[in-house]
Order: sequence, then structure tokens, then C-alpha cells
Amino acid sequence: MLVESYELERLSARLSDVIERVTTRIRLLGGGVDGLGEDVSPHDGEDDTLHVAGPVLPLAGEWTLGSLCERLAELDQWPVPPRWDVARRWRNWAFESAALDLALNQAGRSLHEVLGRDPRPVRFVNSLGLGEPPTFDPIRRRLEHHPELRFKLDVTPHWTPALIDAVAATGAVEIVDFKGHYGLELGEPPALLSMYERVVAAFPDALLEDAHDLPEVAELLEPEAHRISYDAPIYSVQDIDATPLTPRALNIKPCRVGDLRSLFDVYAVCEARGLVTYGGGMGELNVGRGQRSSCSRRCFTPTGPTTSRRAASTRTRRRPTCRPARSPPPPRRRGSAGWLSGLVSVSG
Repeated sequence: MLVESYELERLSARLSDVIERVTTRIRLLGGGVDGLGEDVSPHDGEDDTLHVAGPVLPLAGEWTLGSLCERLAELDQWPVPPRWDVARRWRNWAFESAALDLALNQAGRSLHEVLGRDPRPVRFVNSLGLGEPPTFDPIRRRLEHHPELRFKLDVTPHWTPALIDAVAATGAVEIVDFKGHYGLELGEPPALLSMYERVVAAFPDALLEDAHDLPEVAELLEPEAHRISYDAPIYSVQDIDATPLTPRALNIKPCRVGDLRSLFDVYAVCEARGLVTYGGGMGELNVGRGQRSSCSRRCFTPTGPTTSRRAASTRTRRRPTCRPARSPPPPRRRGSAGWLSGLVSVSG
């Protein structure tokens, strides 16, 4: 693989009147083609972003994909220290995903061809919270425009019994996310446990993601072992064995794993154990969104839904027709076939 140079581009999208999401697109250049990646680490200012630092890393040369990944691990990718250590994984993933994209484009092949796997359709769900205070309106608006839409929902103790009943009546919820591993305020334990009891009963077929690590919750979820899922703690193979409850499903986010070797190891363990796998993103705005929802998810994680959040707007616009729940393999993008759709999806 030949790397001649690389370019960086600031990307932005307005999430609300007061919030602008910023990321950096990486474009590795070599042999008349490019490879793209997206760094999702910018947050609360841009002093530590790649597009401010500029293309200063010594990446030019002839590499194998493995040797370039090893080189990236040796380099200090952060001229300005990151706000959170996990951002090092996010940035490294942006470079490694661009390197893989470049290697595939230079070879004129797609990832599923290289791996000897057959692409499979991807099923999408919309991932969202219901506001503060939570209401049924976000669900109602979406279903009015897209009646076949399915959901991954963030639940909180503020969900009333009436709201739970209304959401459950749609029959459209595939995953409920308790956000139990983000250090969020728990509220009073009785209210939290009451919420778990209502939600578990109301959504008997939904995956139960990131339950709080409390003895009372573990006891309540013991009969639901067939639908336990984790997202937040999964960075490596070791984390799969360290979850509070034994998972039946995992939400795998490649940028959180951070490198190709570790990611492939995680997928290999999931496949060997027969785990349901699905994906979520990290607020990507550009190529990261396409990479996570295009092709390689069809190679690695065909068993669960890919989650999606709107990036540029919270408003729902009417469309002539609803996008089908499953999408066929995409056309090739100059040989790469949009290689990453199964390694990443959209956030949740």
C-alpha cells in the first residue's frame, strides 16, 4: 500500500440552535486513489482537533496494512492532549479505517471479497431519547411519516406508566437502553427499580441494553438472560467477559474499540459464542456514517439492527416513501464497496 500524503477537513452540522457537532475527515492519498476516515473526538472547542493540528504525522511510504497500523500505534497522534483518554481510540480508528479504505481501493477489492464472506442485508432502527420531560411526541411524529420505522430507545425513571404503555403499543421497539454505565444520575432506587419492572414487562421481545449494576436489577433481570445486551463497557475481548451480567447481545462500536486487530478479535469471539451483534455510532457526520451503515456490517454483524440518529436536524421531514427496513448491498465506491457498514453504525 502506497501512502503519498494525507489531508484533513473540518466537518460540522447544526444539531440545534445552540449545538454544533464538529468532526474531522481524514483523506489518505496514494496511487491515484484515496482512503477516508472520520475522527469523532472534537468536543467543546477545537484546539485539540486534527484539522487544527494539520497533517503532521510521517505516514508517507510503502506499507502493508499491518505495518501502517503498527506505525500509527508508535506515533503521538495528539499534539494537544485529549480531554478523555478514550479519544485516543477514536482518533486511531479514524486513521486505521482510512488506511483500510485506501488499501482496498488500491487493490480494487471490497472487504467482504478479501475476507471470503457474502454480504447480507442490513436492518436499521432509529435510536433516540424521548426528551425532558419524556413524551410520546417523538415516536408519534416519526411513525406518522415512516409507519414501518423501528426504535432503540433511551429509557429513564421519568417514563410514566402511561408513556410506557403508549410506546409499547406501537410494537416498534427492538432495544431499550438503560444507560446504566455512563455515570448518569440514578434517581431514587425505588423509582429506578419500578421503571425496570414496568419496562421489562412492557417490552418482552426487546433487547435490554446497559442495565445498571445493582443487585436488585440483576435479580429482576435473571429470567431475562436471553436478551441481556451491553454497549458502554465493550472496548476489547476482555470486556466481554467482565460485564456484570452474561450478555446475549453486544453493541459493537469500532471507534470505541480503536484498532482493526482488536476489532476483528472482538467479532471472532462474538461469532464463536453465537452472540447477537449490532452497531451504533458516535455522532459521525460524513464518511463515518456511510462506513458504519454500508457493507462490512453485512460481513460481520448481520444478526441485529443497526441504530441511527439524525445528525443535522431533530426535525422530521415528510418523504414520498419510507425507506425499507432492510437495504441491499451498496454499489462500489471505487473498489472499496463502502467497506465498513457492518463495523460501525449509528449512535445509541
